[in-house]
Amino acid sequence: MKLFDEPIEFAAQPGIGAPVWAGRAADGEDLLRFAIAVHRAGGRIAALWGEDARPAAGCFRLDCAFGINEGHAWVSLELPAAAVACPVYPDLAGIFPAANRMQRATRDLVGIATDGGDQRPWLRHGGWPEDWYPLRHDSAHEVGVGVGFPNLPSDYAFVQVGGEGAHEIPVGPIHAGIIEPGHFRFSVIGERVLRLEERLGYQHKGVERRLAGADFATGARLVGRVSGDSTCAYAWAYAMALEAACGVAPPPRALMLRAIMLERERVANHLGDLGALGNDAAFAFGLTQFMRLKEDWLRLNAELFGHRFMMDRIVPGGVAGDLDPAALRRMVDQCEVIGREVKALRAIYDEHPGLQDRFLTTGAISADLARELSMTGMAARATGLLLGGRCYRQGYTPPPPFDRLGVRPITDERGDVAARVAVRFDEVFESLRLLKEIAVAMPGGELRGEIAPVPGGAGLGIVEGWRGETIVGVRVGADGRLARVHPHDPSWQAWLALEHAVMNDIVPDFPLINKSFNLSYSGVDL
Repeated sequence: MKLFDEPIEFAAQPGIGAPVWAGRAADGEDLLRFAIAVHRAGGRIAALWGEDARPAAGCFRLDCAFGINEGHAWVSLELPAAAVACPVYPDLAGIFPAANRMQRATRDLVGIATDGGDQRPWLRHGGWPEDWYPLRHDSAHEVGVGVGFPNLPSDYAFVQVGGEGAHEIPVGPIHAGIIEPGHFRFSVIGERVLRLEERLGYQHKGVERRLAGADFATGARLVGRVSGDSTCAYAWAYAMALEAACGVAPPPRALMLRAIMLERERVANHLGDLGALGNDAAFAFGLTQFMRLKEDWLRLNAELFGHRFMMDRIVPGGVAGDLDPAALRRMVDQCEVIGREVKALRAIYDEHPGLQDRFLTTGAISADLARELSMTGMAARATGLLLGGRCYRQGYTPPPPFDRLGVRPITDERGDVAARVAVRFDEVFESLRLLKEIAVAMPGGELRGEIAPVPGGAGLGIVEGWRGETIVGVRVGADGRLARVHPHDPSWQAWLALEHAVMNDIVPDFPLINKSFNLSYSGVDL
């Protein structure tokens, strides 16, 4: 089939999961034309990554996932592995600004680059030479396994703002606390923020390199730890991609148990962030109350699943544990208690003049901007966009088991901190309702299907995590092991939105605005 009457032919991805159509662009012009068509149709760029496919196909490969009304279009472009040291492809950042940092990270890791646009390094930070690429298959042989490079100084060309009274405030990358490292360069006049530019990549851990050649189980453990607050979303997206690549459908009971874990992860993060948002607005009572509720929630996770964050419970083919009727009853009882307490706390938040003064009109972004930056998830819905991988919308049917659960879309049109707080509250209540419904409708049956490797198989998994679309692309090698795995966090797109959200607010509002998004550093620092 064709999408948008463009020349690329697409085939539907098999398996149980979000609807995906995979196709191959004949050349860079085909890719560019398709990207333009997606943008004109109101679509977005969902993920972009590269691959050294020389051992299997004699080429490099660029992979682009685009979000469209019906689901996702996965387009691959093969680049010749000739004498050119760094093969090039069309710059997509002029169409989708969110592609900028993904393209730069792809150059740092794989050594394929755009034919123009921003060429600054993103992940390298002087940790390896400019002409050495960690995800190329021959990179380990060049230095020897376990042999590293000296960490060389590396300057970064921040965009400077001039004018009378303008000056810069550098913040980070090391912060006072246990948060992850990131550099924020504020251009200000007085306390008014004119521009913010972020520099991330300090958490580069070599995850994608470690995944190359790993077995399926090792891949599940690693991907589930890319961003610890989204372990269930990542584990499910990885499992979904692998199941599509190998033609395996997980049992219905396993899908419902996965949904329980995903919703419990969503509630835990919203509870913690609602407390932290109160604290950042000098309302410590909110922090203590929400953290008390979150702790109770996580303790029951540990009792029901053997881990507070439910790591390693979602596995390829299904799940690694079950819940008996007594456990489901305990979960339902806790949902009732948490629901009552959150309802009371919401009334306090809504009626507190100090909180509302800090929340309202602070850190606002528009629906048009959210769409232009390819945002998804809670922050996009807080601008009024109806985007959610668990909800029905025009032309889109959610994957099982959410197609049976009738998830209610939560939106708010204001786009400010107050809107993001309101969406979090409403999503907590919706997740509590879903958890109770799942407990009642839990089917019987098996927990896990066996996965036999399919050499050359490929799959894309998309799961609506609490932060937004969590995406994992998988290719299986000729040896039946993982040839390439790319985990993508929705923070790639939302970090750009944060830069816009702080403009024209004051510097002291930045911690509050930042927390209202609560983005992942490690999720974009693979």
